[in-house]
Amino acid sequence: MSVLARAGERDAFAELSRFRTAFYGSLTARADAFFGLTDALLCADGPTRTPVELSLLAEHRRGYGSLYGALHHGRLDTDGLRDLLISLPLPRFCGRIVLTVDVSPWLRSDAACSPERLFCHVHGRSKAAAQTIPGHPR
Repeated sequence: MSVLARAGERDAFAELSRFRTAFYGSLTARADAFFGLTDALLCADGPTRTPVELSLLAEHRRGYGSLYGALHHGRLDTDGLRDLLISLPLPRFCGRIVLTVDVSPWLRSDAACSPERLFCHVHGRSKAAAQTIPGHPR
């Protein structure tokens, strides 16, 4: 591994460390328990059905009582967290910005996030495969 690649890793590690410190600073009540809960949630192998499942993970170093205390009484400075997320650099790969977009064709008729969407004609590989789905015309 080259010296430049290692320097890039250190910068990423320092950036992550700064983010974790600033995120901890945005927790205004029950910060330790809330932070442990966040670590457990991010490190879970898959979806969890109940919050107490998170207390069984190694990343959650407290009892399940502190988990419920963080959920019921913990406070998060949402404006501070928003400012923190906005200040992060955009993810890049080979110099290009990397973003993800949900382009799944699942029907979301009750979704309130895109009131301006229309029904769009989508071409399939054959005449029988064409369909009309909600979306944004391109």
